[in-house]
Parts: sequence; structure tokens; C-alpha cells
Amino acid sequence: MDPFSPAHTETIRTSAGRLAYTDIGHGPSVVLLHGNPTNARLYRFLIRTLAPTYRCIAPDYLGFGRSEAPASFSYRPAAHATVIEAVLRRLDLEDLTLVLHDWGGPIGLSYALRHPRSVRRLVLANTWAWPLTHRPLIRLFSGVMGTGLGRALIERGNAFARLVMPFTLGRRPPRWPDWIQAYAEALDTPVRRRACWAFARSLIHETAWLRALWTHRSGLRDRPTLLCWGMADPAFGTDKTLQRWRSLFPSAQVQRWPNLGHYVPEEAKSAFATRVRTYLDSTEL
Repeated sequence: MDPFSPAHTETIRTSAGRLAYTDIGHGPSVVLLHGNPTNARLYRFLIRTLAPTYRCIAPDYLGFGRSEAPASFSYRPAAHATVIEAVLRRLDLEDLTLVLHDWGGPIGLSYALRHPRSVRRLVLANTWAWPLTHRPLIRLFSGVMGTGLGRALIERGNAFARLVMPFTLGRRPPRWPDWIQAYAEALDTPVRRRACWAFARSLIHETAWLRALWTHRSGLRDRPTLLCWGMADPAFGTDKTLQRWRSLFPSAQVQRWPNLGHYVPEEAKSAFATRVRTYLDSTEL
């Protein structure tokens, strides 16, 4: 089963451009939101595991994967959140489970805060939803990416996929995993690489938007939540990050992988899929 074949790919025309998404399976709805510089294929192992008994909906953001890359779109996280909100509302989904990684966290939680009655469960993997100005390494990285040089490195040299992604792995293999090469190749135009650059720049430049999300976080406090964490992630693999999430979700289940890095759905593969499936099956709506 290929969740990304034309048979399972739908498209929807948004105000900003054509967005593609995987829609496969039958049962309770699970929406899977990716981060940077990935696309919906991040969740291929999980979708294959869930599709027999869950409806899996996995969008590619504008500029990523199968979706259009409109030159006039801002590619700011808040703009992505607006598009995703419009898509999910048009699909008229209820009793959602949101699976969120990296920028998928702020984008998905933006939807959840605006439509709390439609979201019943959360699965979070190496993500955040608060300002990152207290993190010197992230502040430095995002600041450099926000310069003309940083933009050129990503737009011309595809530096985020080719250099940053390998640095975030829990284990440093002698050669890149094939999935890193696949994500790099998917960023095959300057506009798509600009979409990647906008996310990198936004780590610091979207502080006000992130602060607004975290300020309203109490609206989700009672949601059942699973935290799946790669503890070797140099950006978010810290107990402090988990503690912040657990301050919001004190009853959350936590799965730590000490030797995995930032891209848990890729690095853990079937182990991540099995853990999420077990969690969903044990907390049926």
C-alpha cells in the first residue's frame, strides 16, 4: 500500500493555491502535520499502520511535497495555519486526533485552540508552541538564516535539507539516510526552498505569534496526549522541553528514545508507528 499514490491523494483549491493531501482508511480521523523541510511522507510508516482502522489525513503544506508552491504566498507559519484551518473545516472533521511534529506543533495547535471541540487527542513529537528566544543556539541559527547569506544558502544551496537535517540525527551514519536525500530532492525549485527558508527564519521572527499561542494554551489542558521524543535532538531533545509540555498536559503519556534525534517518525520508523497505534487503541473515543 502506497499512501501517496494518486489513488489516495486528494487536492483542494485554497485561496493561496492547490494543496494536496493523503486521505486513506476508514474510522476515527487522524490528521498528521509535518514540519520543515519534510512533507507528508514523514508519516508513511504510521499511515500504513493506522489505515486499516483509522482515517488518515496527511496534508503537504503549500511549497512542500505534492502541493503547489505559489510565488506570492508568504510561507509564514501563521499563513500555513490559516490554510490548514480552511482545509480541515472544509473536510468537516470531528473528534480529531492531531499528530504533530516540528512546525506541525504550532500549526496544529493553532487549529486546536480555535476549534477545541473538534480535537480530542494529541500526539506530539519533538515540537514546541512557545517563543524560542531563551534558546541561544536556536536564536543564533534563526538569526543567521534570516540574513541575506542565510537565505542564499537555503534557496541556492538547499542547505537546510543537506546540512541541517543530518546534524539533527541521533546517530551520525557514515552516509546520509535515503530519506534525507528524498526530502532534499523534493525541494526542487527556488520557491520550494524559499518555503523551507521561511520556516528556518521564523524560529525567532515569529515570536509574537508563538507567544500568542502559548498564552491561550489552557484551552487544551484536558486533552489526552502522547509525547514521543527523540532525546538526542540538539534543538528540542531536553527534559526541560518535555517538562514544559507536561505542565500543560500533566497526564500525558511519554515515550522517550534516548538515541534518536529530531525526526522521530523517520528515525524510529515502525517503533513510532506501533507506539502511536497502541496509544490510540487504548484511548478510543
